[in-house]
Amino acid sequence: MLTTAYTAGLFGIDGYLVTVECNAYSDLPAFEIVGLPDAAVKEAKQRVQAAAANSGLLFPEMAVTVNLAPADVKKEGSAFDLAILTALLKLSSSIPSGTDIEDCCFIGELSFSGSVRSVRGVLPMVIAARDGGKKRVFVPASNAAEAGVVDGVKVYGVERVTDVVGHLSGEAPLEPVKSDAIDFSRLSQSGLDFCDVKGQERAKRAMEIAAAGGHNILLIGPPGSGKSMLSKRLPSILPPMTFEEALVTTKIHSVSGLLADGQSLVCERPFRSPHHTLSAPALVGGGKNPAPGEISIANNGVLFLDELPEFPKNVSESLRQPLEDGKVTITRTAGRVTFPASFMLVAAMNPCKCGYFGSKAKVCTCKKEDIKRYLSKISGPLLDRIDIQVELPALDYSELSKKEVSESSAEVRKRVVRAREVAQKRFENTSITCNAQMQSSHIREHCSLDAAGDTILKKAFDSMGMSARGYDRILRVARTIADLDGSEAIGARHIAEAVQLRSLDRKYW
Repeated sequence: MLTTAYTAGLFGIDGYLVTVECNAYSDLPAFEIVGLPDAAVKEAKQRVQAAAANSGLLFPEMAVTVNLAPADVKKEGSAFDLAILTALLKLSSSIPSGTDIEDCCFIGELSFSGSVRSVRGVLPMVIAARDGGKKRVFVPASNAAEAGVVDGVKVYGVERVTDVVGHLSGEAPLEPVKSDAIDFSRLSQSGLDFCDVKGQERAKRAMEIAAAGGHNILLIGPPGSGKSMLSKRLPSILPPMTFEEALVTTKIHSVSGLLADGQSLVCERPFRSPHHTLSAPALVGGGKNPAPGEISIANNGVLFLDELPEFPKNVSESLRQPLEDGKVTITRTAGRVTFPASFMLVAAMNPCKCGYFGSKAKVCTCKKEDIKRYLSKISGPLLDRIDIQVELPALDYSELSKKEVSESSAEVRKRVVRAREVAQKRFENTSITCNAQMQSSHIREHCSLDAAGDTILKKAFDSMGMSARGYDRILRVARTIADLDGSEAIGARHIAEAVQLRSLDRKYW
């Protein structure tokens, strides 16, 4: 006797459809699960039997073998429980044998009491179910809002396994989840505002340029100069997320277990600030079954690395390829997974170990060798990938005691959004969303210079020993400055400002 149900699994941040085949035959009661199950899947036997018994449902008193297909893909996690029990209940006729569940997908972990617990990665699994032709998906009630954003499928949130039985038997039909439309432009940010930051007008200008073009930025200054304050307020001036960006970001957060119960989409740009003790796999992703790292969790948002030289060199160096490609590929024996990693890097650091090299406020106590050793923790190739480098001087009393309120994030954000709209119109029908993503062909087409601008850039190239990558990045930043200025052409003043925002490596390195 054979029954079939459907569920979904995860590989990376994508789901795949899993067929649950239950075969029963007359013999002493036994229960076996095959199809490359991990320990959590094997333990489903105890959860499924206890959930059925404590819910008053009949469990087949036969020898049962459950196959999870495709059988050559490792199955991990507890999301298969609900589908396994549903197939078994058809064997025992707790669900009428004539009930059609061919168009259904069942996702959820079972407790011994029969309640359905939330699981990670529901959003990509529901997308996989829809793409596999399923029309009805049953998920834990706490994951229903997340699953409800998927079009083309009816989503039912279930509290207990008896809810599924009641719906399929027709005795207690469930109402499908309705997803409310989200106006991303009206969403509030974290409450942090640029007007809270005293002074540092040049750094604020640099942050505005970085936000408008999606550029990476490095802040250097003594302790207490405002590096962390500015960095944490960067999301407040970034443009609202699009639905497509929110969907990709939500998939990553769902797989990583970062979505709150009842949350549908990640609607605000992520801001991740990992501690400098994290490992390279924690930053870029990895593990036996590859999982997203901090750079992918920060996708479409900001990755803030405070005290950059304190990160182990192998960790900071692992950023080089993702910064260039906007993605990271992890290869393991289980397979190869590519995670999106399109993020803005904001790095902050002191100019030396004591923090006061070059400061007028306090005398540096470091030796030259110590300063050189400290700065050498940031390699040239990594520094070359950071478009904007800005120095924050220590604030004096007059700046701190000013009563005037600085410009708010809302005002800065308006200019950033206008500049982004100009860039998006320029790159419509392409995958590029901001100037920082321009390739060489786009730079040739959209970053032509007049004679004065070309002269300035040539002098900077010769005097700074600039690389080809540095040359391209200055042109990208200049393009952003021109967009903020409302200028179609890149002028000499735009090039000059872009060069000034990339000259600190000459001072410190």
